[in-house]
Amino acid sequence: MASVPAPGVAIADLPKTWTFTSSLPPDPLFPTPADSHKTPRDKIGPRQVRGALFTWVRPEPVEDPELLAVSPAAMRDLGIQPGDEQTEEFRQTVAGNRLHGWDNEKMEGGYPWAQCYGGFQFGQWAGQLGDGRVVSLFETRNPSTGVRYELQLKGAGLTPYSRFADGKAVLRSSIREFIVSESLNALGIPSTRALSLTLLPHVKVRRETIEPGAIVLRFAQSWLRLGTFDLLRARADRPLLRTLSTYVAENVLGGWEALPGRLDNPDKPAKSSAPARSVPATEIQGPEDAAENRFTRLFREITRRNAVTVAHWQAYGFMNGVLNTDNTSVLGLSLDFGPFAFMDNFDPTYTPNHDDFLLRYSYRNQPTIVWWNLVRTAEAIGELMGAGAAVDDPTFIEKGVREEDAGVLVARAEKIISQAGEEYKAVFLAEYRRLMAARLGLRKLSDDDFDNLLSPLLDTLHELELDFHHFFRRLSGTRLDELETEQQRKDAAARFFHHEGSTGGASEEDARARVASWLDKWRARLLEDKAEDGGDAAGTTDGSSTTSWEDRRIKAMKAVNPNFVPRGWILDEIIRRVEKGGERDVLRRVMHMSLHPFEDKWDGEVSEDGQTYSGDREEEERWTGDVPRLERAMQCSCSS
Repeated sequence: MASVPAPGVAIADLPKTWTFTSSLPPDPLFPTPADSHKTPRDKIGPRQVRGALFTWVRPEPVEDPELLAVSPAAMRDLGIQPGDEQTEEFRQTVAGNRLHGWDNEKMEGGYPWAQCYGGFQFGQWAGQLGDGRVVSLFETRNPSTGVRYELQLKGAGLTPYSRFADGKAVLRSSIREFIVSESLNALGIPSTRALSLTLLPHVKVRRETIEPGAIVLRFAQSWLRLGTFDLLRARADRPLLRTLSTYVAENVLGGWEALPGRLDNPDKPAKSSAPARSVPATEIQGPEDAAENRFTRLFREITRRNAVTVAHWQAYGFMNGVLNTDNTSVLGLSLDFGPFAFMDNFDPTYTPNHDDFLLRYSYRNQPTIVWWNLVRTAEAIGELMGAGAAVDDPTFIEKGVREEDAGVLVARAEKIISQAGEEYKAVFLAEYRRLMAARLGLRKLSDDDFDNLLSPLLDTLHELELDFHHFFRRLSGTRLDELETEQQRKDAAARFFHHEGSTGGASEEDARARVASWLDKWRARLLEDKAEDGGDAAGTTDGSSTTSWEDRRIKAMKAVNPNFVPRGWILDEIIRRVEKGGERDVLRRVMHMSLHPFEDKWDGEVSEDGQTYSGDREEEERWTGDVPRLERAMQCSCSS
């Protein structure tokens, strides 16, 4: 593929591929793109699709689309040149009115598609789901980074997977997804992305009320979900399960050789540059045949990626709100944003989904639920994993396991799942500890730190109803010389409370004393790190002055503890201002803050391109200040 010179190209000139559709089986009702293209758009409606992983279907045309906002970071990461968003070609492409790669006269070329998948929703099998309002356009690879992305439109109209819905997306939920996708990525949390937000002024959508329609152009390295495996398992489609697993390994995860090597110690996951051994066999061997075949290694990689992502969610107080298997990514990306939220007051039982009556998807349950989802995937490919070295035997490929070998296969698969569960916990805890150590300003988080520093802190935040994000950000700027005496620590404790003071039931004096006691432990622990680092003697010189250990610690903490996250009340305000008030520039401002979450301030600061950013300082102070008391821990529905 020809290289693209910096700083990028027009969206129409992006290099485009269609690897997904050229590698996997299409909907048999439309075996070629031409069959779909010749069919009236309104005839490609909801139905059951079998033996396929996608349907070729084009976006519904829209009239007078209004481009509301773009993400500069997404433009850069896709390799689109600055300023292209002002062109008509860009506007029509992100609205779905331009098909790139398709030749209408020859009836050939790359063509859009919608994925087929299923899922467990709230723990119950929901059957076929699929891209009910999403149409993927093409794939592109950024020549600078080498990362390939699949671009798709959410809100692009009916597909065979729309079930009883209308294929539309409302402006309200589109604003939420557009902002949170880019915010999570800026925080370093694995996530799908969003390039643009488009209003459809002539489209009205019925949800709880009549709402304006919108489209988000979003992108990810892959949009495959655990629910894709679920559907094939439910339909007992063994050949397609094998095809899907192979595609994920070879085209999504970088090849079999990139998967983890044999796991000898779950606490120390290893990597290997060599593919797993694959030896034809005529029968399933016993449990002592412990060599992991390549499908086991595939499952472990999917498991590890999701463990890392959940650790980020827990460390940064983010909740997806509806962690069904169709909303869980094979790449471990934060995916499909409905009733999501960032934590306000720290509460492990909080769920942002007001339909989640049993708190299934609450903050504290997320690690467990993602593992539950992964076990469903393990069940789907359990036969492939349990077959061991016999997985490539022609008889096994054609007919599956023999009845007399079933017990051995099941025993091995169960052992593999159990070992993967231990690896999931080990990877999750290692990543969570790394993140929380950084948030606390520590070099590492030992077992003693976990028990004596982190756990008591979380208990204190919960019982005193302290704000999760404000605590860590304000802790970042707290200097050790402000904590030398008990009275200083009690005075410093005040900065962590809401403006109305203690709200957790304890008296103001007792609440401050409790926080002060924790600050004393934190200070002592930091001094240990300072001594090990050599203190100020190890300071760095920037050419004019020497940076002290304390200044470096503060800078490092501010680089991981955000000053701004798009909380529920902020998103509600933006939705009102855009939808009811007709504002537009507020989207630019909130996107800028989302893309630069660790700054002390934004208005008047010089951005990456050397330009002085123009914001709204009063707005910034409100959005990073106390959450209004009646708007904390907001909930919303799955409706979008």
